[in-house]
Amino acid sequence: MLHREDNTVVRRLLWVSSLSAVLAVVAPSAWSQTNTTDSGGSTLRQRLKDKLQDRRDARAAVEKSASTDAASLEQLTAPGSYSFKLQHGGSQRAYLVHVPRGYDATRPTPVVVAFHGGGGHMNLQANANYNIVGKADSAGFIAVFPNGYSRLPSGKLATWNAGNCCDRARDLNIDDVGFVRAMLVQLQSRVNVDPQRIFATGMSNGGMLSHRLACEMADTFRAIAPVAGTDGTLTCSPVRPISVLHIHAKNDTHVLFYGGAGKDAFRDETKVADFVSVPETISRWTQRNRCTAAPKRVLDVPGAYCEAHTGCADGVQVQLCVTEKGGHSWPGVKEVRSGKEPASQAINANDVMWDFFQRIAGR
Repeated sequence: MLHREDNTVVRRLLWVSSLSAVLAVVAPSAWSQTNTTDSGGSTLRQRLKDKLQDRRDARAAVEKSASTDAASLEQLTAPGSYSFKLQHGGSQRAYLVHVPRGYDATRPTPVVVAFHGGGGHMNLQANANYNIVGKADSAGFIAVFPNGYSRLPSGKLATWNAGNCCDRARDLNIDDVGFVRAMLVQLQSRVNVDPQRIFATGMSNGGMLSHRLACEMADTFRAIAPVAGTDGTLTCSPVRPISVLHIHAKNDTHVLFYGGAGKDAFRDETKVADFVSVPETISRWTQRNRCTAAPKRVLDVPGAYCEAHTGCADGVQVQLCVTEKGGHSWPGVKEVRSGKEPASQAINANDVMWDFFQRIAGR
């Protein structure tokens, strides 16, 4: 494991990213032409212009904070796991990068960003129990594990600002969206990233952040696949449609399937929230993506099923996968947490989400 401290942003990449965002927003499409007004009477065009300006301002702030030239960044060419740090929003943040076996630095490579759960840390999400690293090696994608906000030097007990959750990251209004943007800029200077195949997933509070990123970084992420973490965003106006796969256990005892905090959630209301239900989460995304077709059962196995909503704007999909058992866990993992129900083995979250990402990307 290599350790680097970098406060780096690549100006050239920022310029290209900004130009891509502009083209994505101003290009004519059914998405921009048919949604002309919102409930407040403002035009969608103006809302998109405002969103674009917000993104420009965010990128400008990131660029201003950079203090290292692009030439000094470490280029990753060999498979393995690497850790890096960057300064953002007055705090030192960290992330892990796993370069898969068989990585070819001359070929654009897909990226899956995996966010740990509340009270966890990046090493926990990257460990063998979740097997995301193993899936990255077999499937050939770069896996990235960011660390949430923590007041501890170790980075442990970290949380994400996902809207209505969680803990200090929420209460201090930590700019996790800006951190993710800065991290991805660094990543694109280190490895050959396919910009059309950047995906996000996460466990619990990390899954909630994935929902927020779909709302605020649809110009960057092609699709998200949160696990056991519902949509807690306070506002959501994606600049374009985005595909969503949500995975949840019917008997989740923390983020309850039908809403609210369960028996194994923190009782301190400053740390958790009245979690949005899974049905409401799916309803929000089908409305945002203007899906018209009735849900279709696309997987039905003992202990689990998946339903897909199609007929959505720009051909995106909204899909829900439900396990009957497993509680608040990552389906397919073998580890049994102390005092907790074993994860469901009816489906493997890593396999289901990667198949979804591949299908969405047309690969």
